[in-house]
Amino acid sequence: MLAKVRSGAVLGVDAYVVEVELDIANGLPAFTVVGLGDAGVQESRERVKSAIRNSGYAFPPLRLTANLAPADLKKTGPSFDLPIAIGILAASDQVVTESLDALLLVGELSLDGAVRPVSGVLSIALAAVRAGFRGVVVPAANAAEAALVDGLEVYGAETIAQVVTLLNEPGSLPRTVLDRDRLQTRPDQGLPDFEEVKGQEFAKRALEVAAAGGHNVMLVGPPGSGKTMLAKRLPGILPELSIPEALEVTKLYSVAGLLPGDTPLIASRPFRSPHHSISIAGLVGGSSVPRPGEISLAHHGILFLDELPEFRRDVIEVLRQPLEDGCVTISRAAMTLKFPALFTLAAALNPCPCGFRGDSVRPCSCSPQQAERYWTRLSGPLLDRIDLQIEVPRLSQSDLMDTGHAEPSSRIRERVVQARDRQRRRYEGSVGVHCNSQMSTRLVRQHCRLDEDGAELLRRAISQLGLSARSYDRILKVARTIADLEGREAVAAPHVAEAIQYRTLDRGKA
Repeated sequence: MLAKVRSGAVLGVDAYVVEVELDIANGLPAFTVVGLGDAGVQESRERVKSAIRNSGYAFPPLRLTANLAPADLKKTGPSFDLPIAIGILAASDQVVTESLDALLLVGELSLDGAVRPVSGVLSIALAAVRAGFRGVVVPAANAAEAALVDGLEVYGAETIAQVVTLLNEPGSLPRTVLDRDRLQTRPDQGLPDFEEVKGQEFAKRALEVAAAGGHNVMLVGPPGSGKTMLAKRLPGILPELSIPEALEVTKLYSVAGLLPGDTPLIASRPFRSPHHSISIAGLVGGSSVPRPGEISLAHHGILFLDELPEFRRDVIEVLRQPLEDGCVTISRAAMTLKFPALFTLAAALNPCPCGFRGDSVRPCSCSPQQAERYWTRLSGPLLDRIDLQIEVPRLSQSDLMDTGHAEPSSRIRERVVQARDRQRRRYEGSVGVHCNSQMSTRLVRQHCRLDEDGAELLRRAISQLGLSARSYDRILKVARTIADLEGREAVAAPHVAEAIQYRTLDRGKA
């Protein structure tokens, strides 16, 4: 007898529907799974057999064949355990099959019949809606995640017996309903606060500009000057994620298997800080079936690279295309996948190998050649893509001993949110543009027109600093952000002057 159960599989960050066909035929007892499944799929045979028997159902002592269609796409992981098991029970007349066509099933089975959580459930639930399914049956631990999708009935099952009961007696298992507005409340009240940072007013201002316009920023200074401390406080001044942005981020973390069990929706902007020993695959994504890397996990958030020159040069250079395009394309022999990577890069580094070049207290022990080799680890094209390059000097004694409180992150964030609101309204009709750093050349010409004083100032900067065309555009974008922070519609000479200050560590001036 033949039975069909619908399931889903993840490819990249999206999912597609998989039809699980189960055939029971006479012959010597055997259980075969076909359809280009990996080792995790092949091992489902033993899990399914034990789960069915230990749940009190009969496992047919006949020839069983399970086919996962389409058979030309690689299937990975244990998420097909539940649909295969239900298919066997349906083919052997142990469950009612009328409602199977309207439901999509996914889940891993333990040997005692419990349904364990799997990754990528949000993507699979979105695929189910697109394909017109009425509902999904998922592990109970993933039910809240699937319930984020509108227009879908979600049933969270803890055991295979609950799924059988749902099919035999529709309505016996309660639907999972989620209050998405409650999940959207700002969860980052405990983030590090700028109020704790002494001095460094220039760097704080630069980070405010970076947050307001979504600009990449680099902090250069001696050890202990507060570069890492400043960067870690950047998420606390960013606007909260919108619902569509939160769903995009949650989908990435779900696919990567990093979604916390008690957090169905990631409502705060990601802050990723990989170690400098990370590989290219770890940064951009990889493996035979590619998974999101750190730059995708930082989507709509911050990617912080501490001690930037300590990263391998080939690893750093792969950032160039994602920084420009907001996505990363990974090609394999059998497939090409695109992952979103719209992040703000924050980098920190010392000015030289010893860390004290230009320091006011400790002398530098590096030779000019050592300092030059240190900076040549960072290419000119990469530095061009970093909008703000900031010196973070050693704190003075008076700043260090100051017992007062600096401006809190909440107040800075208010200004950032107001500036972002102006940008959102400005680019309302522009697809894929939400902040100033994402402006195209056409939008730069349209929204960053300069008066004569501002144009003359920028001409001198191009001549003296040897700025590239990309640096020119980025100065205009930063100047536009500074004007937005002041609530000004026109970009004036003072805005350009401040933006130029943030380019003083271009490679030629380092």
